[in-house]
Amino acid sequence: MDRQIEDVKTAAKPGANQPYRSGHLLCRTPLWGVAGFLGCAYFAWISFSHVIRNQYDWPHDFWTAATYLVWILLLAGLALDTRCPRERLFFGILVINFVVGCGLTLWSNIPSADVRTARIGTGALWALAALVSLTTLGGVGELRKKDAV
Repeated sequence: MDRQIEDVKTAAKPGANQPYRSGHLLCRTPLWGVAGFLGCAYFAWISFSHVIRNQYDWPHDFWTAATYLVWILLLAGLALDTRCPRERLFFGILVINFVVGCGLTLWSNIPSADVRTARIGTGALWALAALVSLTTLGGVGELRKKDAV
């Protein structure tokens, strides 16, 4: 009988059974912002190193296209899940980058000049995403202040 009363009291409290969600995915801890920066900086370096070495080949197989599609769906979901404008911008840039990559994968007879332009563009997008991920580091202190209140 006491357990039934406790269950009713718990169910009556709004949000008692729901996990805490602040609307921030990256801003919760500096680790995510730094990890985003390092990952995006690495991919920017890879993109620009292909241009420097005149390597303009691009994979055109089914599995690469499927992988791009999975990443696009995942990143779009993350962009829609967060309410933080900095994080939405970060995930949005990554979605654009992966859409370009998927398009290049599906375009099997793309000219080398277009691949070079795309590599420069995606490298710039990776670099921009790296910088945007650093902006999420400033939100950590704000979130901790709000959580303490």
